[in-house]
Amino acid sequence: MAIEVFNRFEHKYKMDTETFHKVCEIMDKHMVLDSHCENHSCYTIANIYYDTPDDHLIRESLSKPVYKEKLRLRAYGVPELDSKVFLEIKKKFNGLVNKRRTVLKLNEAYDFIETRDLPETQSYMNAQVLNELEYFLEMYDLQPKVYIAYDRLAYFEKGNDDLRISFDTNIRTRRHDVRLEAGDYGKRLLPSDTWLMEIKTSRAMPIWLCEMITELELRRSSFSKYGTEFKRTINKKDEPIKAKLRRFDSRQTV
Repeated sequence: MAIEVFNRFEHKYKMDTETFHKVCEIMDKHMVLDSHCENHSCYTIANIYYDTPDDHLIRESLSKPVYKEKLRLRAYGVPELDSKVFLEIKKKFNGLVNKRRTVLKLNEAYDFIETRDLPETQSYMNAQVLNELEYFLEMYDLQPKVYIAYDRLAYFEKGNDDLRISFDTNIRTRRHDVRLEAGDYGKRLLPSDTWLMEIKTSRAMPIWLCEMITELELRRSSFSKYGTEFKRTINKKDEPIKAKLRRFDSRQTV
């Protein structure tokens, strides 16, 4: 059974493709590729992020509070309505990330989020997490806001379930037709020559990993996929107003 409760710190680093290959050479000496990443191939993760009509959750998150939370629906690849997906709450307090999720069929997840009625419990569901999700849905008036997908290469350390390192690239998003079964497409969020490395652990990083970060001069980033997409969307909405202000200012200086 997939792990459904996580407590860990996440350290993020952005890098170009050349640096990514250097990192992978070191990683291959110390860690093992995820079973879905044979021969260093990536697998696709697709998400729907939910928020209130006024985008309260992401606005609050971007203000960098001590505590923040979000709800997302996650699939691997493009699911059918009867495919199993993950509905999860992700919380962050003082840098520690807590993720709680349960398996649902996609149509069950859609119905649950829309009606707030608990689905009939099945063997593949986590009843405790379902109750927590129900409470979350009662607190907020949520709606699907954005689809975000990316290609991931992931490593884990043999004998250490705590340490996991992933690399995401080709991050694409869309704010129309926000359904997982609608297909894997969207506008690119970052340049094509960009990889996002995430180190996930609840413990101190091993010495070899610290040495790699120092040797390659990797710099931590507070990058958020949903946060970056939201800021880009807001900037586009504000652009007509900014253009009018620029034209007004130019007339005033004549």
